[in-house]
Order: sequence, then structure tokens, then C-alpha cells
Amino acid sequence: MSKIKQIRPSAVSGMFYPGEPDTLSDQIFGFIHEKPIETTAVPKAIIVPHAGTVYSGSIAASAYRTLLQYRHVIHKVILLGPAHRVYLHGLALPTVDQFQTPLGEINLDTKTIQNLVDDYPQISYSDQAHAEEHSLEVQLPFLQEVLASFRLIPFVVGEASQKEVGDVIKHLWGGEECLIVISTDLSHFHSYDEAVKQDTVTANHIETFQGEQLGDRSACGRIPIRGLLHIAQQKGLSIKRFDLRNSGDTSGRKDQVVGYGAWGFF
Repeated sequence: MSKIKQIRPSAVSGMFYPGEPDTLSDQIFGFIHEKPIETTAVPKAIIVPHAGTVYSGSIAASAYRTLLQYRHVIHKVILLGPAHRVYLHGLALPTVDQFQTPLGEINLDTKTIQNLVDDYPQISYSDQAHAEEHSLEVQLPFLQEVLASFRLIPFVVGEASQKEVGDVIKHLWGGEECLIVISTDLSHFHSYDEAVKQDTVTANHIETFQGEQLGDRSACGRIPIRGLLHIAQQKGLSIKRFDLRNSGDTSGRKDQVVGYGAWGFF
């Protein structure tokens, strides 16, 4: 008798993105194809925003569209996003077998997840950390739309050192079949001009591998970004900026905006 699969259901569909499958698929498809698909090398990693899709979907799509030509090459995704709902030490993995969105279920790499929890003291199980976390979930419909088939290893990242995160990323690095995704927004709730100024500084720190210069208010995902930058620099990767805008550009309101950026690592 086969084991009943444990599923983490969608927590923010109908809020951060459309809850109806056809509407969601059409929206993501529209974002991905709003600009021509550039031919690039296969990205090793991307940094993408996680606000509601009407705000940051276009910016996220600037990175995700580079995956389309490798939709049958990439079949493992390491996804790291910051903890918004619970206070957390280290990195948290779920105990479930699948994550669910309106576009269907995504299988988790449960064997690797078990080994990671056994082998790394900074990694633990926490379904509570995952239950309502949007930073990971918002990425899933994009991945489902652009990749043919993949297994997922999703980390909610709390308080952790650059080395603690970097060691995990390095362990899971793999080859072209493995994509690393860092989910982060940039500055929060500044005027439009102040956000542009702060996000430009943050972008420069990312693009010059200065993760240690990312301050507390620079990016909510600064901790996983630092870990990625540390390993990407060791491995000699280059960084390409795909987009850098804010909610004032996408929603029109410019008094309290949130910053969004997208980058690829090659």
C-alpha cells in the first residue's frame, strides 16, 4: 500500500497571485513573453522578487524567461527565501512531500531534505515556518510555467551566517540540472526617489559581491543573498542585472514603494 503524500497547500493564492489556474497561467505566460526571449547561457542562480504578481511579476519574469530554453535541462530547484511569519534560527525545511499551487503539485526532493537535516546543524524541520510563508510560494507558479519537470528543496531562512547559508548552497551546487533561486524584495515603504537611491546602492553591492555591505533595510532576503554571493564569487560566476524597479513603476503609487530587482548568475 503506497504512502499517502503529505501536501503543503497554497497559502497566498487569490492574494499574492490569481487563485484560478487558467487566470494564473495566462498571467505568468504574459509576464514571461512581454519581452523577447534572450539567448543566454544556463543560469546557475537567479535573484527574484516576491511581492504580489501585479507589483513584481514583470520584474521576476525578466529572470525566469531565461530558463525557458533550458526547461528540459533544469530538474532540481534550490529555493531560499526569508522568514516573514516566524522567528527562526538557521534554515528550515518542511516535512511534506509536495507543495501545491493552483497549477498543480510540485514534488519535493525528500531524500535530500532528510540528509540535509541529518548532516547540517543549521538546518531543521519546521512546517510552521513554511505554512504561511509567501516568499517561497510566489516563485512556484513561475517555476511551474517555465520548467518542464523539477524537484524542489525549499528553505525558509532565518538568522544565519553567510557561511552557514553558503555551505548549504555549495553542497547542493550540482551542475546545469540544478538551479538556485533566491527570493527577496529590496527597500520597503520609502518615497519613490529614496527607494531608487537605496536600491541602486543595494544593486551595486550585489553586483560587486559585497554581501557583507547589505544592511538590515536593504533587502529582506539579504541573508540568503550573502550566502549565494559568497559561493558564487568563490566559483568565479558573473552577474547580470535583468531589471531594477519598484512598485511605483508597476502600480503607479509613489509615496510608499517597495523595491524589486532581478539578477542572473552565470
